[in-house]
Amino acid sequence: MAEANKTKKNVKANPFQSIKREVWKELNGKITLQLSQEQIKGLQALNEPLTMQEIEEVYFPLAHLLDIHRQEYLNLHHKTNIFFNKEERSLPFIIGIAGSVAVGKSTTARVLQKVLSFLPDRPKVELVTTDGFLYPNKKLVERSILNRKGFPESYNTRLLLKFLANMKSGDCYQEIPVYSHLEYDILTDEKQVIDYPDILIVEGINVLQVNSQAKKNSGVYVSDYFDYSIYVDAKEKNIRKWYVSRFETLRKTAFQNETSYFHKYANLNLMQSKSTALNIWKEINLPNLERNILPTRYRADMLLVKGKNHFVKEIKVRKI
Repeated sequence: MAEANKTKKNVKANPFQSIKREVWKELNGKITLQLSQEQIKGLQALNEPLTMQEIEEVYFPLAHLLDIHRQEYLNLHHKTNIFFNKEERSLPFIIGIAGSVAVGKSTTARVLQKVLSFLPDRPKVELVTTDGFLYPNKKLVERSILNRKGFPESYNTRLLLKFLANMKSGDCYQEIPVYSHLEYDILTDEKQVIDYPDILIVEGINVLQVNSQAKKNSGVYVSDYFDYSIYVDAKEKNIRKWYVSRFETLRKTAFQNETSYFHKYANLNLMQSKSTALNIWKEINLPNLERNILPTRYRADMLLVKGKNHFVKEIKVRKI
Protein backbone atom coordinates (compact mmCIF):
# COMPACT_ATOMS: atom_id res chain seq x y z
CA MET A 1 0.00 0.00 0.00
CA ALA A 2 2.83 2.38 0.90
CA GLU A 3 4.56 1.56 -2.40
CA ALA A 4 1.34 2.23 -4.33
CA ASN A 5 0.91 5.60 -2.62
CA LYS A 6 4.52 6.49 -3.40
CA THR A 7 4.00 5.66 -7.08
CA LYS A 8 0.83 7.72 -7.13
CA LYS A 9 2.63 10.75 -5.69
CA ASN A 10 5.30 10.49 -8.38
CA VAL A 11 2.76 10.84 -11.19
CA LYS A 12 3.12 14.35 -12.59
CA ALA A 13 -0.13 16.28 -12.89
CA ASN A 14 -0.96 17.13 -16.50
CA PRO A 15 -4.19 18.93 -17.40
CA PHE A 16 -3.70 18.20 -21.12
CA GLN A 17 -4.32 15.11 -23.21
CA SER A 18 -1.85 14.69 -26.08
CA ILE A 19 -3.16 13.54 -29.44
CA LYS A 20 -0.86 12.60 -32.29
CA ARG A 21 -1.74 13.93 -35.71
CA GLU A 22 -2.52 10.50 -37.15
CA VAL A 23 -5.21 10.05 -34.47
CA TRP A 24 -6.43 13.66 -34.57
CA LYS A 25 -7.10 13.65 -38.32
CA GLU A 26 -9.72 10.90 -37.88
CA LEU A 27 -11.81 13.01 -35.48
CA ASN A 28 -13.51 15.29 -38.01
CA GLY A 29 -17.14 14.44 -38.57
CA LYS A 30 -18.64 17.69 -39.81
CA ILE A 31 -16.50 19.72 -42.16
CA THR A 32 -16.23 19.17 -45.91
CA LEU A 33 -14.51 21.83 -47.96
CA GLN A 34 -12.26 21.89 -51.01
CA LEU A 35 -10.02 24.88 -51.63
CA SER A 36 -8.14 25.76 -54.79
CA GLN A 37 -4.38 26.32 -54.74
CA GLU A 38 -5.04 30.03 -55.21
CA GLN A 39 -7.32 30.10 -52.16
CA ILE A 40 -4.78 28.18 -50.08
CA LYS A 41 -2.04 30.58 -51.17
CA GLY A 42 -4.20 33.47 -49.99
CA LEU A 43 -4.43 31.97 -46.52
CA GLN A 44 -0.77 31.27 -45.89
CA ALA A 45 1.74 33.77 -44.57
CA LEU A 46 5.22 34.35 -45.94
CA ASN A 47 7.46 31.25 -45.86
CA GLU A 48 4.76 29.19 -44.14
CA PRO A 49 3.88 26.06 -46.12
CA LEU A 50 0.20 25.18 -46.28
CA THR A 51 -1.48 22.28 -48.07
CA MET A 52 -5.01 20.97 -48.41
CA GLN A 53 -3.84 17.92 -46.47
CA GLU A 54 -2.81 20.13 -43.53
CA ILE A 55 -6.18 21.86 -43.63
CA GLU A 56 -8.11 18.58 -43.75
CA GLU A 57 -6.07 16.72 -41.13
CA VAL A 58 -5.57 19.53 -38.60
CA TYR A 59 -8.14 22.29 -39.12
CA PHE A 60 -11.23 20.24 -39.99
CA PRO A 61 -11.16 18.36 -36.65
CA LEU A 62 -10.24 21.60 -34.87
CA ALA A 63 -13.25 23.40 -36.34
CA HIS A 64 -15.45 20.45 -35.36
CA LEU A 65 -14.22 20.58 -31.75
CA LEU A 66 -14.63 24.35 -31.58
CA ASP A 67 -18.18 23.99 -32.90
CA ILE A 68 -18.97 21.55 -30.09
CA HIS A 69 -17.91 24.24 -27.60
CA ARG A 70 -19.79 26.91 -29.53
CA GLN A 71 -23.01 24.89 -29.67
CA GLU A 72 -22.85 24.41 -25.89
CA TYR A 73 -22.30 28.15 -25.58
CA LEU A 74 -25.36 28.85 -27.74
CA ASN A 75 -27.41 26.28 -25.85
CA LEU A 76 -26.53 27.93 -22.54
CA HIS A 77 -27.49 31.32 -23.99
CA HIS A 78 -30.86 29.90 -25.11
CA LYS A 79 -31.57 28.41 -21.67
CA THR A 80 -30.63 31.60 -19.82
CA ASN A 81 -32.90 33.58 -22.15
CA ILE A 82 -35.73 31.27 -21.09
CA PHE A 83 -34.74 31.60 -17.43
CA PHE A 84 -34.73 35.41 -17.54
CA ASN A 85 -37.72 35.50 -19.88
CA LYS A 86 -35.77 37.48 -22.48
CA GLU A 87 -34.99 37.20 -26.17
CA GLU A 88 -31.52 38.75 -26.32
CA ARG A 89 -29.17 38.08 -29.20
CA SER A 90 -26.25 35.78 -28.45
CA LEU A 91 -22.83 37.38 -28.08
CA PRO A 92 -19.83 36.45 -30.27
CA PHE A 93 -17.97 33.26 -29.43
CA ILE A 94 -14.42 34.57 -29.03
CA ILE A 95 -11.34 32.47 -29.84
CA GLY A 96 -7.86 33.65 -28.86
CA ILE A 97 -4.76 32.52 -30.78
CA ALA A 98 -1.32 33.13 -29.24
CA GLY A 99 2.29 32.17 -29.90
CA SER A 100 5.70 33.51 -30.84
CA VAL A 101 6.65 35.81 -33.68
CA ALA A 102 7.17 33.68 -36.85
CA VAL A 103 5.50 30.55 -35.42
CA GLY A 104 2.56 30.73 -37.84
CA LYS A 105 -0.27 32.30 -35.82
CA SER A 106 -1.57 34.38 -38.71
CA THR A 107 -1.86 31.37 -41.02
CA THR A 108 -3.60 29.40 -38.25
CA ALA A 109 -6.03 32.28 -37.69
CA ARG A 110 -6.85 32.76 -41.38
CA VAL A 111 -7.33 29.05 -42.06
CA LEU A 112 -9.52 28.72 -38.99
CA GLN A 113 -11.59 31.72 -40.07
CA LYS A 114 -12.17 30.13 -43.47
CA VAL A 115 -12.98 26.64 -42.17
CA LEU A 116 -15.26 27.84 -39.36
CA SER A 117 -17.25 29.89 -41.86
CA PHE A 118 -18.21 26.58 -43.54
CA LEU A 119 -19.78 25.07 -40.43
CA PRO A 120 -23.36 23.84 -41.08
CA ASP A 121 -24.99 27.07 -39.87
CA ARG A 122 -22.53 29.22 -41.88
CA PRO A 123 -21.52 31.56 -39.04
CA LYS A 124 -20.07 35.01 -39.72
CA VAL A 125 -16.43 34.83 -38.62
CA GLU A 126 -14.32 37.96 -38.10
CA LEU A 127 -10.55 38.07 -37.50
CA VAL A 128 -8.72 40.73 -35.48
CA THR A 129 -4.97 40.91 -34.92
CA THR A 130 -3.62 42.69 -31.86
CA ASP A 131 -1.09 44.54 -34.03
CA GLY A 132 -3.82 47.14 -34.44
CA PHE A 133 -3.66 47.80 -30.70
CA LEU A 134 0.03 48.65 -30.67
CA TYR A 135 0.76 52.22 -29.67
CA PRO A 136 1.69 54.43 -32.65
CA ASN A 137 5.44 54.76 -33.19
CA LYS A 138 5.32 58.38 -32.04
CA LYS A 139 4.13 57.31 -28.60
CA LEU A 140 6.62 54.44 -28.47
CA VAL A 141 9.43 56.88 -29.24
CA GLU A 142 8.18 59.27 -26.55
CA ARG A 143 8.32 56.41 -24.06
CA SER A 144 11.71 55.19 -25.37
CA ILE A 145 10.33 51.71 -26.10
CA LEU A 146 10.26 51.59 -29.90
CA ASN A 147 12.83 48.78 -29.72
CA ARG A 148 10.42 46.86 -27.48
CA LYS A 149 7.55 46.78 -29.96
CA GLY A 150 5.69 43.53 -29.31
CA PHE A 151 6.44 43.55 -25.58
CA PRO A 152 3.40 43.95 -23.29
CA GLU A 153 4.11 47.62 -22.58
CA SER A 154 3.98 48.49 -26.30
CA TYR A 155 0.26 47.67 -26.57
CA ASN A 156 -2.67 49.90 -25.74
CA THR A 157 -4.11 47.20 -23.51
CA ARG A 158 -6.88 49.45 -22.26
CA LEU A 159 -8.16 49.95 -25.82
CA LEU A 160 -8.00 46.21 -26.53
CA LEU A 161 -9.85 45.42 -23.30
CA LYS A 162 -12.47 48.06 -24.10
CA PHE A 163 -13.01 46.51 -27.55
CA LEU A 164 -13.46 43.02 -26.10
CA ALA A 165 -15.65 44.28 -23.26
CA ASN A 166 -17.90 45.98 -25.82
CA MET A 167 -18.14 42.78 -27.86
CA LYS A 168 -19.12 40.81 -24.77
CA SER A 169 -21.59 43.50 -23.70
CA GLY A 170 -23.63 43.35 -26.89
CA ASP A 171 -22.09 46.44 -28.51
CA CYS A 172 -20.85 44.35 -31.42
CA TYR A 173 -20.36 47.01 -34.08
CA GLN A 174 -16.86 48.36 -33.52
CA GLU A 175 -14.22 50.25 -35.48
CA ILE A 176 -10.66 49.43 -34.49
CA PRO A 177 -7.17 50.61 -35.55
CA VAL A 178 -5.32 49.04 -38.47
CA TYR A 179 -1.59 48.30 -38.43
CA SER A 180 0.64 48.41 -41.52
CA HIS A 181 3.62 46.06 -41.59
CA LEU A 182 4.96 48.03 -44.55
CA GLU A 183 4.93 51.32 -42.65
CA TYR A 184 5.61 49.58 -39.31
CA ASP A 185 2.97 51.79 -37.70
CA ILE A 186 -0.72 52.34 -37.05
CA LEU A 187 -2.57 53.82 -40.04
CA THR A 188 -4.17 57.07 -38.94
CA ASP A 189 -6.77 57.20 -41.72
CA GLU A 190 -7.97 53.59 -41.77
CA LYS A 191 -10.18 51.48 -39.50
CA GLN A 192 -11.27 47.85 -39.45
CA VAL A 193 -15.01 47.43 -39.02
CA ILE A 194 -16.27 44.55 -36.89
CA ASP A 195 -19.99 44.10 -37.43
CA TYR A 196 -21.81 41.63 -35.18
CA PRO A 197 -19.85 38.43 -35.87
CA ASP A 198 -21.02 35.04 -34.67
CA ILE A 199 -17.40 34.06 -34.06
CA LEU A 200 -14.53 36.46 -33.38
CA ILE A 201 -10.90 35.30 -33.67
CA VAL A 202 -8.35 37.44 -31.83
CA GLU A 203 -4.77 36.66 -32.87
CA GLY A 204 -1.55 38.03 -31.39
CA ILE A 205 1.57 37.25 -29.42
CA ASN A 206 0.16 39.00 -26.37
CA VAL A 207 -3.36 37.63 -26.03
CA LEU A 208 -2.60 35.22 -23.17
CA GLN A 209 -0.16 37.50 -21.36
CA VAL A 210 -0.87 38.97 -17.97
CA ASN A 211 -2.29 42.46 -18.39
CA SER A 212 0.53 45.00 -18.03
CA GLN A 213 -2.07 47.61 -17.07
CA ALA A 214 -3.91 45.43 -14.55
CA LYS A 215 -3.95 48.05 -11.80
CA LYS A 216 -5.73 50.49 -14.10
CA ASN A 217 -8.27 47.85 -15.16
CA SER A 218 -9.09 46.07 -11.90
CA GLY A 219 -7.04 43.01 -12.80
CA VAL A 220 -9.00 42.19 -15.97
CA TYR A 221 -7.02 40.26 -18.60
CA VAL A 222 -7.52 39.99 -22.35
CA SER A 223 -8.00 36.23 -22.07
CA ASP A 224 -10.89 36.73 -19.63
CA TYR A 225 -13.04 37.47 -22.68
CA PHE A 226 -12.09 34.29 -24.56
CA ASP A 227 -14.43 31.34 -24.85
CA TYR A 228 -11.58 29.20 -26.19
CA SER A 229 -7.85 29.81 -26.55
CA ILE A 230 -5.16 28.21 -28.71
CA TYR A 231 -1.37 28.46 -28.40
CA VAL A 232 0.70 27.71 -31.51
CA ASP A 233 3.85 26.03 -30.20
CA ALA A 234 7.24 24.96 -31.62
CA LYS A 235 10.82 24.53 -30.47
CA GLU A 236 12.75 27.80 -30.20
CA LYS A 237 15.44 26.66 -32.63
CA ASN A 238 12.77 26.05 -35.29
CA ILE A 239 11.04 29.39 -34.73
CA ARG A 240 14.41 31.14 -34.93
CA LYS A 241 15.14 29.42 -38.24
CA TRP A 242 11.70 30.42 -39.61
CA TYR A 243 12.22 34.02 -38.48
CA VAL A 244 15.61 34.30 -40.18
CA SER A 245 14.24 32.75 -43.36
CA ARG A 246 11.27 35.12 -43.39
CA PHE A 247 13.53 38.13 -42.83
CA GLU A 248 15.68 37.15 -45.83
CA THR A 249 12.60 36.73 -48.04
CA LEU A 250 11.31 40.14 -46.94
CA ARG A 251 14.73 41.68 -47.63
CA LYS A 252 14.46 40.53 -51.23
CA THR A 253 10.83 41.62 -51.61
CA ALA A 254 8.94 44.01 -49.29
CA PHE A 255 12.07 45.73 -47.95
CA GLN A 256 12.95 46.77 -51.50
CA ASN A 257 9.98 49.13 -51.41
CA GLU A 258 11.36 52.59 -50.63
CA THR A 259 8.32 53.37 -48.47
CA SER A 260 9.02 50.36 -46.26
CA TYR A 261 10.20 51.13 -42.74
CA PHE A 262 12.79 48.37 -43.22
CA HIS A 263 14.12 49.63 -46.55
CA LYS A 264 17.44 50.23 -44.77
CA TYR A 265 18.00 46.45 -44.88
CA ALA A 266 17.31 46.14 -48.62
CA ASN A 267 20.95 46.19 -49.75
CA LEU A 268 22.31 43.67 -47.27
CA ASN A 269 23.93 40.59 -48.75
CA LEU A 270 22.84 37.11 -47.69
CA MET A 271 25.37 36.80 -44.86
CA GLN A 272 24.59 40.27 -43.52
CA SER A 273 20.86 39.57 -43.74
CA LYS A 274 21.14 36.38 -41.68
CA SER A 275 23.38 38.09 -39.13
CA THR A 276 20.98 41.03 -38.77
CA ALA A 277 17.96 38.77 -38.40
CA LEU A 278 19.73 36.67 -35.76
CA ASN A 279 20.66 39.76 -33.80
CA ILE A 280 17.08 41.05 -33.88
CA TRP A 281 15.88 37.63 -32.78
CA LYS A 282 18.36 37.41 -29.89
CA GLU A 283 17.95 40.99 -28.71
CA ILE A 284 14.18 41.45 -29.08
CA ASN A 285 12.09 38.43 -30.07
CA LEU A 286 13.79 35.77 -27.96
CA PRO A 287 13.63 37.76 -24.69
CA ASN A 288 9.97 38.55 -25.38
CA LEU A 289 9.28 34.88 -26.08
CA GLU A 290 11.03 33.66 -22.94
CA ARG A 291 9.74 36.33 -20.54
CA ASN A 292 6.25 37.11 -21.79
CA ILE A 293 4.92 34.64 -24.36
CA LEU A 294 6.16 31.14 -23.52
CA PRO A 295 5.11 31.35 -19.83
CA THR A 296 1.48 31.78 -20.97
CA ARG A 297 1.49 28.57 -23.03
CA TYR A 298 -0.37 26.49 -20.47
CA ARG A 299 -3.07 29.10 -19.97
CA ALA A 300 -4.47 27.99 -23.33
CA ASP A 301 -7.20 25.42 -23.85
CA MET A 302 -5.24 23.85 -26.71
CA LEU A 303 -1.67 23.68 -27.99
CA LEU A 304 -0.96 23.14 -31.67
CA VAL A 305 2.56 21.72 -31.61
CA LYS A 306 4.53 22.17 -34.84
CA GLY A 307 7.45 20.14 -36.12
CA LYS A 308 10.52 21.51 -37.89
CA ASN A 309 8.70 21.50 -41.25
CA HIS A 310 6.13 24.06 -39.96
CA PHE A 311 3.31 21.48 -39.98
CA VAL A 312 1.35 20.50 -36.86
CA LYS A 313 2.52 17.15 -35.48
CA GLU A 314 0.65 16.98 -32.16
CA ILE A 315 -2.37 18.53 -30.49
CA LYS A 316 -2.66 19.00 -26.74
CA VAL A 317 -6.18 19.60 -25.45
CA ARG A 318 -7.09 20.64 -21.94
CA LYS A 319 -8.99 17.90 -20.16
CA ILE A 320 -12.58 18.51 -19.11
